[in-house]
Amino acid sequence: MKRLALLASLAAAAAVAAVAVAAVSIAWPREEFIPAGSPAAWAATPDNIARGAYLARAGDCVACHTARGGAEYAGGRALDTPFGRLYGPNLTPDPETGIGRWSADDFWNALHNGKSRDGRLLYPAFPYTNYTRVTRPDSDALYAYFRSLAPQRQANKPHELDFPYDQQAMLAGWRLLYFKPATFKPQAARGQEWNRGAYLVEGLGHCSACHSTRNRLGATGDTLSGGLMPTIGWYAPSLTASGEAGLGDWNKEHIVALLQTGVSPRGSATGPMAEVVARSLQHLARADLEAMATYLQALPSTGATPPDSGAHAPEPLLAEGRRLYAAHCAACHGEDGKGKAPAYPPLAGNRAVTLTPAVNAIRTVLHGGFPPGTAGNPRPYGMPPFGHELDDTQVAALLTYVRASWGNAAAPVAAPEVNRYRSVPLD
Repeated sequence: MKRLALLASLAAAAAVAAVAVAAVSIAWPREEFIPAGSPAAWAATPDNIARGAYLARAGDCVACHTARGGAEYAGGRALDTPFGRLYGPNLTPDPETGIGRWSADDFWNALHNGKSRDGRLLYPAFPYTNYTRVTRPDSDALYAYFRSLAPQRQANKPHELDFPYDQQAMLAGWRLLYFKPATFKPQAARGQEWNRGAYLVEGLGHCSACHSTRNRLGATGDTLSGGLMPTIGWYAPSLTASGEAGLGDWNKEHIVALLQTGVSPRGSATGPMAEVVARSLQHLARADLEAMATYLQALPSTGATPPDSGAHAPEPLLAEGRRLYAAHCAACHGEDGKGKAPAYPPLAGNRAVTLTPAVNAIRTVLHGGFPPGTAGNPRPYGMPPFGHELDDTQVAALLTYVRASWGNAAAPVAAPEVNRYRSVPLD
């Protein structure tokens, strides 16, 4: 199987490489350049720096450009992908290892065109496919902020990508197929709040980087229709109106609460989303969170089908799941599955529980569920792990029961599916 996978990977690589030569000559004219309004736009003024700091929070830049335990924005955090490992670079203004010699135009070119100061094409793990929508004034404010940081002398780690994904010609072919520089264009008919939400969700927030399905070459359609996050084993659900975690029927206040605090009456943010809330979203102005909620609630339906019914699960399996739920879960989530928000989220009607695939629920039972500590939820309640108490068959039975009870109607969970994620690291 590994050999077949390798052959398939090489075949896909060959298909892209076939257009790489053309891409090298064609890709460059497709770049765009928008000049700064004036040098004052990126000057190191208090207003520019404060605005840039806010925008950096909105873009969650710290998450990828800060190693665990390291200086903020000094780079070094590993980003694992199906194509190898990449490392977030140093964004501090050190002249040798950071962006100390970059101009505001260089910085804009990286965000908008995905191209480094030295001419190298950047890998889309840096989500320039989203950041290309960032306006030039916002780019200049970000530049002013990063230039204001204390320089950190920390050399960037070289990426560890498999062949042929480590070739610039290969990347040029990928860009020809999947990337086109764009600017955000407000839709007058939608109103100011919707447009602000669209700008944050589609651009700086780069939500589609996780919440969209990727093809075999890592490209996403930016549809927010959900997808399995490769290598880390979490499923980012669809955010469309008919999707698994669609927000069309949510109270807007509950959406804002989830984004701002990590908890709401409808559910809690755990896994990778907990980090996004803790390091980025909780720091945004309420008006921006409301704008994001407005945009997300207005996303169109994708015609998604309802989850598979769990009614066909064998009664002995449901009985065992019922027994395990009573022993381990009912004290917090209630015999009726209604929970007690915000400490104990409801399981009845909770679409995070009925997602297909069931990976998030499996990982939560195995490894625990931990909402972020935020200003609005400074002492979060966490769910303890049960992987050391329950074997794969028991976890499967427990989740099958939860996914088929209190109005939930999702497919059963099998023991091999549980085993697949028992040893997957949390990060």
